[in-house]
Amino acid sequence: MSLESVKADLAARAPDLTVLVTDNSTATVDLAAQVHGVEPGQIAKTLCIRVNGEVFLLVTRGDARLDNARAKAAFGGRPRMLGAEEVEELTSHKVGGVCPFGLPGPMTIYLDESLKIYDEVIPAGGSTHASVRLPLERLAELVGGKWVSACQVPTAEAAQ
Repeated sequence: MSLESVKADLAARAPDLTVLVTDNSTATVDLAAQVHGVEPGQIAKTLCIRVNGEVFLLVTRGDARLDNARAKAAFGGRPRMLGAEEVEELTSHKVGGVCPFGLPGPMTIYLDESLKIYDEVIPAGGSTHASVRLPLERLAELVGGKWVSACQVPTAEAAQ
């Protein structure tokens, strides 16, 4: 079970962190933001992407969009989002609970620069009702700290 794999992973690597299981769904960025009382950008969504045959995860802020030109520059090829079945097969997490924790095997994980405006972020926790609230610095430490600029933030903020 995906939630259990996330709990086991964090218990082993980050026992100070807690997987928060909620009655209300956190399956979308907007739902998660409402449940946790934060702005959508603070929800750290995890995308499963293929570029030139390589599959990896990209954790970005919830209100950012993958920018094809930036992603192509960052990853050396055109990014393709994986379908729900393949995402679950590769990560053990269903869409709505995909996160960089509790993976069945090693995967390259990138963090998008757009997250850097937040001190604390909230990625999913392996279930549509689970999340992990942690400092951005700690997330970077746990996933290998590979930063890229592959996403575009909402227009109003990008103009600032």
